Amino acid sequence: QVQLVESGGGLVQAGGSLRLSCAASGRTFSSSAMGWFRRAPGKEREFVSAITWSGISTYYADSVKGRFTISRDNAKNTAYLQMNSLKPEDTAVYSCAADTQILRITTLRPMAWGQGTQVTVSS
Repeated sequence: QVQLVESGGGLVQAGGSLRLSCAASGRTFSSSAMGWFRRAPGKEREFVSAITWSGISTYYADSVKGRFTISRDNAKNTAYLQMNSLKPEDTAVYSCAADTQILRITTLRPMAWGQGTQVTVSS
């Protein structure tokens, strides 16, 4: 089992950048796909991005493609989400997720979730 703790959220002006981190513990991290979700106030949870265990393949929601970059460092048991050109509509709680199958991440059914970190983008 993987335990996940996010950090790096905060308040930023539109056009700014933030980098989220997801620290994982548990012996299965290096064999797990990782991903990020977000939930804005009054909205459903939304898939943001995912990365395979090797880091070779990445996936993005259309709404963030070209602005967000997902990466991972298996030596540090950490996944990252670099968010550039942030918009007010990116405001949400961002949660990290892990699963041995990336399809379960992209379809919002991961085996492990973090508590989330708040990202607020002011206009």
